[in-house]
Amino acid sequence: MPRPNLYYEERMPSPLQRVWLEFRRNAFAIGALYILIFIVFISLFGPLLTPYGPNQQFIDAISLPPAWSVNGDVRFLLGTDELGRDMITRLIYGARYSFALPLLVVIISALIGVTLGAIAAMTVGVKSSTLKHLLDVLMSIPSLLLALVIIALTGPGLGNALLAIGLVMIPQFLHVTRNAIHDERRKPYVTASRLNGVSDYYLLTMVFFPNIVRVLVIQFTIGLSVAIFDIAALGFLRLGAQAPTPEWGSMLAQSLEVAYVTPWVMALPGLALFITLVSVNLVGETLRQAIQKQLEQ
Repeated sequence: MPRPNLYYEERMPSPLQRVWLEFRRNAFAIGALYILIFIVFISLFGPLLTPYGPNQQFIDAISLPPAWSVNGDVRFLLGTDELGRDMITRLIYGARYSFALPLLVVIISALIGVTLGAIAAMTVGVKSSTLKHLLDVLMSIPSLLLALVIIALTGPGLGNALLAIGLVMIPQFLHVTRNAIHDERRKPYVTASRLNGVSDYYLLTMVFFPNIVRVLVIQFTIGLSVAIFDIAALGFLRLGAQAPTPEWGSMLAQSLEVAYVTPWVMALPGLALFITLVSVNLVGETLRQAIQKQLEQ
């Protein structure tokens, strides 16, 4: 026979549970989270979700409108483009180029930039001051412009575009991390930790980073949004992904000539980009709010 619990025990939710509760309070945020999960899913398992290839052409189905239209075909739910390629297939494959690859680039840039920023924040003197001014100069130049300069030196192509975006993102994470740690160094809890004789590694991992997570989340969200937009912009300018790669920005560029005849060919990749960017920003903002509430408690 189980013993009755005679004492009231207040159970505090874990940090992950608090984040989830924050998402559940906002219908738009939870919807954006589900959209991002769906985009990640189709990025990983895209080839299993469609019977067609991204560049497979159907001569008998050129410029077909979506299936719900009078002239549509149920085989192609979102229609086909001017070469007879299935639009929904190209959009699914394009998620890899327009979302998954920018996400991977931002993660790598964040790891490098945060590490270098933490090391720079622990140094003082001429080196630290010189680095600060150099980063201020780099941060004053728009990321897309820097990417264009790098691509002008390396040449067009998706690989070079990803490399350029990654190189542009590293100084941003470095700058944000360094400034955040410098702001925390003046606070009493850091002084108390130093008086206890903790090592620099413990100071960074257990004292500084838990208190600058909010800043890093904001920067990661901004970085991911900028990376997605810049990859699409470079593809639209024909400096990133080249035809027939089904990258959303490149698809927009290819649809310019037939925009009036087949408007869905332009509208669909543009809508995919818009929904992805809005979802990333909504999820990032909700994460920031959840972390901020935990730090205030």
